[in-house]
This record gives sequence, C-alpha cells and structure tokens, in this order.
Amino acid sequence: MSVGASPDDENYQQQTIINLYNSGIEPEIIALQLDIDEDRVNSIISLFQSKEEEKTKAATAISRAPSFASFLLDKVVDTDEAVKLAQERVWKALKFEPEFNLTSGETQSLLEKFVKSKVSFVTLQIDLVGSTKMSMTLPPDRLANIVQAFTQEMSILISAYGGYVLKYVGDAIMAFFLADWNKLSVPCANAVSCAMAMIKVMRQGINPILNQYDYPELNVRVGIDVGDNVVVQYGWDTITMDDDRLIRRPHLDILGYAISVTAKMTTLAKPDQVVIGQFVYEALPEDQKSKFKPIKVSSEAWSYMSDYTGKIYQIFGSV
Repeated sequence: MSVGASPDDENYQQQTIINLYNSGIEPEIIALQLDIDEDRVNSIISLFQSKEEEKTKAATAISRAPSFASFLLDKVVDTDEAVKLAQERVWKALKFEPEFNLTSGETQSLLEKFVKSKVSFVTLQIDLVGSTKMSMTLPPDRLANIVQAFTQEMSILISAYGGYVLKYVGDAIMAFFLADWNKLSVPCANAVSCAMAMIKVMRQGINPILNQYDYPELNVRVGIDVGDNVVVQYGWDTITMDDDRLIRRPHLDILGYAISVTAKMTTLAKPDQVVIGQFVYEALPEDQKSKFKPIKVSSEAWSYMSDYTGKIYQIFGSV
C-alpha cells in the first residue's frame, strides 16, 4: 500500500487491475495506464489467479463429493413418518409456545464457494395458498405460528430430499438442488419427490391439526425448473454473537433465467399442484413423468421461450 493510501483506495486499485486483466489487457500496459510498478501488477494478478483456482477446486470437490443429493431419495424418505412428525410439531406450535429451528448456515457455506461463478440449480418455489384469508380472521400471533409451522415443515422436507433453502419471502420458500446438465435425472426427480411430499404433509399432516382448531385449511402451489445461475454477493451482514463478537458474512443470492421462470410457473399452478418446466419433465424417470400432463396457457400468461428450440418453453402440471 502506498503512503497515505486508505484501505478502500487499495481495494479499488486492486479491483481495477483485476478488471483490466480480465478484459485481456497485458500487465505491462496496465502498469503504464495506472502509473504503478509492473511487479506490483503481476503480484496482484498472481494472487487473484490463486484464489480463483482455490474456488474452482472447492466447487469441483462439492460437485464430486458423495452425498444424499447424488441418489434418488424417494424410497429413502419416509413420508408417512414425516406426516406424523409434522402433526406433532404443528399441534405443539398451536397449543404451546412454538419452537422453530431454521438455519441458513449450510446454504450460506455452499453459496460462498460459488460467488461470482455460474452454477446449475434445480430451483423450487412453494407458495402458501390461503394465508391472506387467514390474516383477516386470525390474531397476528396465531397467523405467525401457522406460517412458521408451515415454513419449518417444508424446510425439513427440502433438506431431506437433498435440497437447500435459499430464502423465505413472506409465505413462500425458494429452494435449490445442485445439478449437472449431464446428470439431471437425480436432482430433478428429488425435487419433484420433495414437492409431492410437501403436498402430502400439508393435506395429511398440517391441515388435520388446523381443522381441530377450526382454522381454514391451507393449500400450496409449487413450481420447479432447472437452469444456470450466478451467485451474487450484495454486501455484508453483521452478526452479533452471544459473547458480543461481531461476525461479517456475505449477503448472497442467485440470479438466473430459471429463477424467474420458476416464480412465474408457480403462479400458474392450481392449489396443491406442482408445475414443472420442460427440461425437468424430460429428465424425469417414466414413473414420475406419468404424473404430469402439458398445461395449455395463453401467450399473455406465459411467453417464456426456450433457448434450445426457439419455441415457447413448455410446462407440465401434476394430475
């Protein structure tokens, strides 16, 4: 760092050098343009290349590491047991002080390894239907407990099927499953199995408990698609620990065409229906394909085009 230069000035200079290098400009020219020593330019570029190599190795390790996400989980997850446990937790949430244990740590750790990188995800969005009606009839604390119970049960299923919760938006959850375009069958099948389990738990687990308390039944809509995404860091979140230590963690999100497509197709689903995109449908095993039929929608309601066919991207709904 030069005399009198602030850390912000130093970071700006380093980022400028990296941006110029990524644009194909030689280190010698960069040094001349910025009027700094060429050795320093080479040093910054070398450090940048080293970090990029580490990031690539980490991402490769994750994609190759054996995990439950590498296997079909439909026969592994006991949905009957999930229904039973959901009933117990929701009953306690409505009768006593609810206990919820949702954490984004695993998702955070994974996404940190893909910052500024392109990665393939099967994205799943689930929306709660009926919460607006409940908000007009229930006290705020009761409504909050029900939404929290729904959120926890759906999050548990996402994890059970090898997925990761990306974020919670009101009464909706956005999740993703790691994917490989050469091996789409497993993550697509797991995402669809997860969605079907969600509907089962809502119908057989959550709603019977709500009925006991004369609350209106709830339904869900689910959308699933697959595509490439970019992991973006928007800034930093500062967390105060119990011992008053401050920890900074990057605020991360994903951007991609599939995210928009998934959100849109979710709105087209009927209550307790799963809507999937064409790429997901084509990757499914035959026994799951048979549970879906093409959905006909007007061009005003659905106008997404397929990059591969140049035609309207076809969507399918569960039957």
